[in-house]
Amino acid sequence: MANYEEKRPWGEFQNILEEDYTKVKKITISPEQRPSYQYHEKRGEVWVIVQGLGEVTLEDETFKVGYGDIIQVKQGDKHRIKNIEQDQDLVHRNSIGRIFWRR
Repeated sequence: MANYEEKRPWGEFQNILEEDYTKVKKITISPEQRPSYQYHEKRGEVWVIVQGLGEVTLEDETFKVGYGDIIQVKQGDKHRIKNIEQDQDLVHRNSIGRIFWRR
């Protein structure tokens, strides 16, 4: 559902585009917050960092990211991102696959 917004304890997200083949979300992570460490059995993701600095954990490896960085999360990879600044960290997430519900 495009233009759908939801607040979470770690921040919020907004669905920007939703088609049969993809979903694009704008994800805003609040300062010093992070979503759960998760994986998806039926889809991968591509993240583009559009503001701020973050710390990504991908398959138990952790690295810093910032504006312009692109992170590929393959189907089944465990992943999360943390906002490590006091400003909000914005991430575009492009989910690839046909099934987009959360585990």
